Amino acid sequence: MEKILLTGCSGFIASKVAEKLLQDGCRVLGLDEMNEYYDVRLKKHRLEKLSQHRNFEFIQQDISRPETGDIVSSFMPSAIINLAARAGVRASMQDPFIYFRANLTGTLVLLEAARKHGIKNFVLASTSSVYAGEEMPFSEKCPVNRPISPYAASKKSAEVTCYTYHYLYGMDITVFRYFTVYGPAGRPDMSIFKFIKLIEGGLPITVYGDGTQQRDFTYVDDIAEGTKRGASLKGFNTINLGGNHPNSLNELIALIEKYVGKKARIIYKDFEKTDIYATWADIEKAGSLLGWKPETGLEAGVRQTVEWYRKNYSWAKDIELVD
Repeated sequence: MEKILLTGCSGFIASKVAEKLLQDGCRVLGLDEMNEYYDVRLKKHRLEKLSQHRNFEFIQQDISRPETGDIVSSFMPSAIINLAARAGVRASMQDPFIYFRANLTGTLVLLEAARKHGIKNFVLASTSSVYAGEEMPFSEKCPVNRPISPYAASKKSAEVTCYTYHYLYGMDITVFRYFTVYGPAGRPDMSIFKFIKLIEGGLPITVYGDGTQQRDFTYVDDIAEGTKRGASLKGFNTINLGGNHPNSLNELIALIEKYVGKKARIIYKDFEKTDIYATWADIEKAGSLLGWKPETGLEAGVRQTVEWYRKNYSWAKDIELVD
């Protein structure tokens, strides 16, 4: 039975990756510090589903702490999938130190443990936010030397550190750059969860800019499938996982209105300096190396996300949103 150490396991993406690994018959040890960046009820909801699997074990742990290495040595996985991170561009401006501790120091602790114990396979979750200022569609060949937020800078730093460990110690490392992930049980700091909750409740939503800005929205199940496949790649690889079809915020809002059945009340504010106007993933590399492509379009994904929210309305309606 293949053993996988998965960090950030109560998180939005990692919990889906865990489900897929468990379905494949893997034994999964999940680590998560269960921080309160957003409402922990969502994290507990995801963990409850995972805990139904007999091959899943959970340890509450901050991966930036040195004792993380002891956990790695006692479990001795065949691969480490590091999806633990502090996410969110705006919040990273308020406390950049916590972002670098989680995203860079945490990655370094895991890499050192992998090196020390001969664990060759390593996956890192990165972000499309590193592509600020590049021409679209964003290709992995872009130099990405100009991150415009502490969040993007911390992720780029982790990418570079991963390459160093590949170069020095021959580790097989895959870095995934995710593009605007959404879906059921999604994060309440991201637009789709926020918009569904607020529109359903008859409350106004805030749009920074005029709504024409575009994102390459990608359904969480597609992201999880690509991530799972990356755990067995050889060498050092940086791979985009995205929908390959940008949609404007206005298009997104119209779809949410359609499936919620209510019109949005919109408050417009100035476009923020740390935001990227548009994202668009070149996914040719994901196709050639992983045989991967996105399967769920935005309309189907929004419909399924609204359905999840309504099914879980009794408690989801009370989830606190994050600015």
